[in-house]
Amino acid sequence: MSEPFGTRLRQAMDKRGPLCVGIDPHAALLAKWGLPDNPVGLAAFADTVIDAIGDLVPVVKPQSAFFERHGSAGIAVLERLIGLASQAGALVLLDVKRGDIGSTAAGYADAYLRDGSSLAADAITVSPFLGVGSLDPVFDTALEYGRGVFVLALTSNPEAPSVQHARTPDGRTVAQAVLDDLAVRNAGATPLGSIGAVVGATIGQTGHDLTRLNGPFLAPGIGAQGGTPEGLRAVFGDALSAVLPAVSREVLAAGPSPEALRKATEEHLQRCVAAVTRG
Repeated sequence: MSEPFGTRLRQAMDKRGPLCVGIDPHAALLAKWGLPDNPVGLAAFADTVIDAIGDLVPVVKPQSAFFERHGSAGIAVLERLIGLASQAGALVLLDVKRGDIGSTAAGYADAYLRDGSSLAADAITVSPFLGVGSLDPVFDTALEYGRGVFVLALTSNPEAPSVQHARTPDGRTVAQAVLDDLAVRNAGATPLGSIGAVVGATIGQTGHDLTRLNGPFLAPGIGAQGGTPEGLRAVFGDALSAVLPAVSREVLAAGPSPEALRKATEEHLQRCVAAVTRG
């Protein structure tokens, strides 16, 4: 990559607006679209989504699990989707939530972030709960190849607070310690660091300081999970300009009509632009 991911993401968001569309082809959605729950249906789904919105949004976020469940043929569809999205000008954030140590972490990094891999995306999601330092091989590979990483920090699932809000010996929450560590790694980057954080759009005010990250925030939960673009200010405050809201079900439910998919995406995009611009 010729430029760091943070730079490319900032440019894409400035050009197309702040919106990430998740590509989550679970079995029920395939059935709703009248597609078989097999690699053929999976490929038809992926092609339709990218053809409809790949030139519209800055980022698409395929959920790897829904491709992996179809085995090697599903992975082949994912590889093709990554290529098609890139050709359409969208950045690809692969939602894999990997997290391991040592050579295993390096192996994941090679699979998803190294040039030459058929699964290489512009960025991936990772879990830091083996310790943020365990992700160093992932960070190093991402930065070497101009790619990005989004680290789970404050998620909206009900089980999350028992871990993420637990206190470290210095009194910070685990989530704040993660955010602070990422901020150090992004120090000095302009216009945006390449290491981002995942912070749910529905968590409300939690008392955490999000202003020092100097990197992007992925904000899942817009739409079916109850989050709204207008509610992002309550979560992110002065960090709002770095937020990438993510929507999935409310866009995908508009399919299989490409026109309906595009219209639903345009509506969400307009709301997100307005929410971020108005603050």
